[in-house]
Amino acid sequence: MAITAQMVKELRERTGVGPLDCKNALVQFDGDMDKAADFLREKGLAKAAKKLGRSTNEGIIHIYLHHNDRLGVLLELNCETDFVAKTEQFRALANDIALQIANLNPQCIRREEVPEALLEKERDVQRRRALDEGKPENVVERIIEGRMSKFFEEIVLLEQPFIKDDSVTIGDMITQTIAELGENISIGRFARFEVGESLDEADEG
Repeated sequence: MAITAQMVKELRERTGVGPLDCKNALVQFDGDMDKAADFLREKGLAKAAKKLGRSTNEGIIHIYLHHNDRLGVLLELNCETDFVAKTEQFRALANDIALQIANLNPQCIRREEVPEALLEKERDVQRRRALDEGKPENVVERIIEGRMSKFFEEIVLLEQPFIKDDSVTIGDMITQTIAELGENISIGRFARFEVGESLDEADEG
């Protein structure tokens, strides 16, 4: 079938991929928009996975202030080059991540950073809960692991569903942006400040 400029434009808007790759994907899948989009996403994510180990020594410090000026976030978002750090897409990602931190108050960036004492405490809570519900001993551990995944979603930034679109996590958003910009991107650290909280209560990634 004939591939039109409008079809290429629509696929670009869905995937963020360049026009030539979009046109080639549409040709490959005989104009099937969904198959072409899935193919381009998988191709981009595969490329992104190869970039994850590369050093990220550039980036920005992004400042987000909530509308009432009583809540603020400082976020360090890193990339490989100053060129990417200045792009609108990179800065939009930084703002979305800071917005997430402001609203959902994650405790750390990745699950490896969760203190072991907190993990053990949560596992004990979930074990007692499962037993109190009358769950058999042989399935309790499986139930605990399932509930721990939910626990990580609540406190780990990279695993939190994005507040504007809960079909993707913050980690997914970063991976997708890596695929689109062609550079590794990582969260360096963050700090969340709210009027009235003590210094000890302030959350920092």
